[in-house]
Amino acid sequence: MAHTIHVDVVSAEEAIYSGEAEFVVLPGEEGELGIYPRHTPLITRIKPGTVRIKPASGGEEELIFVAGGVLEVQPHLVTVLADTAIRGHDLDEAKALEAHKLAQEHLADRSGKMEYAQAVAELAEATAQISAIRRLRQKR
Repeated sequence: MAHTIHVDVVSAEEAIYSGEAEFVVLPGEEGELGIYPRHTPLITRIKPGTVRIKPASGGEEELIFVAGGVLEVQPHLVTVLADTAIRGHDLDEAKALEAHKLAQEHLADRSGKMEYAQAVAELAEATAQISAIRRLRQKR
């Protein structure tokens, strides 16, 4: 029997994914993390990007955009507590491109009311969404 790991991805609004998986790949603060069954326990922050889940059923890889959050790994359980989580097929490219443009404008406008750190965070989130959309488009 193949080894699996249970994966839960939740945001403040809803549970996005719950099921058995062969592996999970997600954007950790220090780089991309690959989590397989029996992984060493771990708690770390995650940055904006794509969570890739390979379902144990052998189906197509699930893509979920997360805007940051916390990852908890136990040997048979992965929990992603995301600030914001959006299923890949629900991402809106036009909205992400507009957010990217707006964040770039805020960065360029040093006299604006928005703080620099917030503008950088918004730019990173928009860039990660656009990357997730392009990755999803390549799969089709």
